[in-house]
Amino acid sequence: MQQLGSKAATVIALLAVVFSFGSCDKENGGDTPPVNETFNFVAARLDNRSPGIQYNNVGTSPVIRLSFTAPVNKSSVVANILLKENNSTNVPVNISYENSDSIVVLTPQNPLKYLSRFSVNVSDQLLSSGGGKLNSNIDVILITAIDPADKFPRISDEALLDLVQRQTFKYFWDFGHPVSGMARERNTSGDLVTTGGTGFGVMAIIVGIERNFISRAEGLNRIRTIADFLNDKAQKYHGAFAHWLHGSAGTTIPFSANDNGGDLVETSFLMQGLLTARQYFSNTNAEETELRNKINALWNGVEWNWYRRNNENVLYWHWSPDKQWVMNHQIRGWNEALITYVLAASSNTHAIDAVVYNEGWARNGAIRNGNTYHGIKLPLGPPLGGPLFFAHYSFLGIDPNNLSDQYANYWEQNTAHSLIHYNYSIANPRNFAGYSDSVWGLTASDDPNGYKAHEPNNDNGTISPTAALSSFPYTPTESMKALNFFYYKLGDRIWKEYGFTDAFNLSIPWFANSFLAIDQGPIIIMIENHRSGLLWKLFTSAPEVKTGLKKLGFQAPYL
Repeated sequence: MQQLGSKAATVIALLAVVFSFGSCDKENGGDTPPVNETFNFVAARLDNRSPGIQYNNVGTSPVIRLSFTAPVNKSSVVANILLKENNSTNVPVNISYENSDSIVVLTPQNPLKYLSRFSVNVSDQLLSSGGGKLNSNIDVILITAIDPADKFPRISDEALLDLVQRQTFKYFWDFGHPVSGMARERNTSGDLVTTGGTGFGVMAIIVGIERNFISRAEGLNRIRTIADFLNDKAQKYHGAFAHWLHGSAGTTIPFSANDNGGDLVETSFLMQGLLTARQYFSNTNAEETELRNKINALWNGVEWNWYRRNNENVLYWHWSPDKQWVMNHQIRGWNEALITYVLAASSNTHAIDAVVYNEGWARNGAIRNGNTYHGIKLPLGPPLGGPLFFAHYSFLGIDPNNLSDQYANYWEQNTAHSLIHYNYSIANPRNFAGYSDSVWGLTASDDPNGYKAHEPNNDNGTISPTAALSSFPYTPTESMKALNFFYYKLGDRIWKEYGFTDAFNLSIPWFANSFLAIDQGPIIIMIENHRSGLLWKLFTSAPEVKTGLKKLGFQAPYL
């Protein structure tokens, strides 16, 4: 006889037990179910929804029905079917029964909290009326809906933009490093400051002056402190700076084991900010003249062409005095680093030629996309555009209005990228909680599991406020929808001392308590570019920048 499989043997053994107990009951004249039979969970149903094991957007007074293959033992229900908040705190419930006690109905005794995670935990110690145990533990997840009430009084859209800029500015002003004046990487960084984030912070300080958050003298003094520190203390690598520095000593803090030297992309973000400040502080008095001279020393000291690595027609991201080129990361587009090539072409002292841009960055045209996503044609970049910081970091200073070269019109590129994200969120192909025309925008940010470059092809439900808010120039209507939702509806969860926290995920739900310089900076800067074009006008007024853009083949009304 062929040997039985393990599953078949198990079934026969269980049937033998059932028949054995059934015979005993009949011999005793009884008709109760066998005392050790197992029974099964059938389904959970919330209100009138289809059966499921996780429900989003749940009301605060749900009715939860749990169906089983046999009537339950009511005395075992209270201890073995529990409604918990965040899988820890028991929530009092009323319990009733339907369908001859095979359906257990739970209703919370008090309204549930909005925007919170609850779970119905059904233990395998639950008994049927015949004494059998449930065959396995069951968990049903409930994510309650967003509280529809406004968290703050309604103000005009312009007043709200003022408020967001003012509050976000505090990250760079109140939380700037006390010695160097540079921007800390994040709100828990202590003495660790960031090069690129400081460039963003310098631009934010200019906005702060123009919006009367601080005086011109105060802003000048802070930026002078930063320029002094960079000139006198900060380590340099052929004129470039490391990604991270110690905010008092100026020594390099390695970003990773092999990334312990110059970071050309972070340096370009820093120089973008410093050149903008040089153009802004244009008065002939001694203080502003001195600042311009210090910024020029830093700007002219960057050996952009060194980072060609033996004159290759491409720039390299990193160089280290002991690791040399071991990172081996070529800067090729499309990503956030267009500014690096523009500044490298603009240098007075160590410039690159257009061939480095065309062969290195643009990859001889391979940078192009040309496909349509959600009905929108995307000129450049990866499928669906990639994370939205691609449309922000280089364009804090570079004005994309009517800017074009042989590869793209950059206003069309950034607008298409932003609208693809907007329409992706409306379509919500992965059914994440909250995604809508008011909850959109994926970019690199903190995440429930660490840090992640979120984009439509790498999406886990985490929305980063900086993504939609820094897209204000490209999508003013859509970004204002997001801003209103973030502030009025989620405000008590994400609006804090330095503006909006870094990210949230409504499918868990999860809310970051962190702030990052590279995310806060673009918010205040791009809102200002939307409102006045201030930073675009300043940066593109630099004669070197005009020269560099022309050299690379760009055309724009300001060139």
